[in-house]
Amino acid sequence: QVQLVESGGGLVQPGGSLTLSCTASGFSLDHYAIGWFRQAPGKEREGVSFRSSVDGSQYDSDDVKGRFTVSKDNAKNTAYLQMNSLKPEDTAVYYCAVGTWVGNRRWFLINEYDFWGQGTQVTVSS
Repeated sequence: QVQLVESGGGLVQPGGSLTLSCTASGFSLDHYAIGWFRQAPGKEREGVSFRSSVDGSQYDSDDVKGRFTVSKDNAKNTAYLQMNSLKPEDTAVYYCAVGTWVGNRRWFLINEYDFWGQGTQVTVSS
């Protein structure tokens, strides 16, 4: 069964850090591009960070550039989103997604992805 399971969400103070994990089962992440999205209450789901399957390059939304890092551990079949200098406006449900043919110029489009995780809540508050 193909599945993506996120973990690592929680409550963190402004300025703090959090690392989200996205573990795949039923398939290998080796040749998949990784996208991380988030959805805040009352807002549409938006792309925040992307890791290319071609060269491992990362693309980010302007809101998180310089603060978020996407990585992947093929041995653990897990992708990660390291989030630093968190702000209250980063509060959202975070989703990981994978796709086989995600273009670098289309990474933020939901329809580019094949599989999605169930989401994990991140709350940034003092």
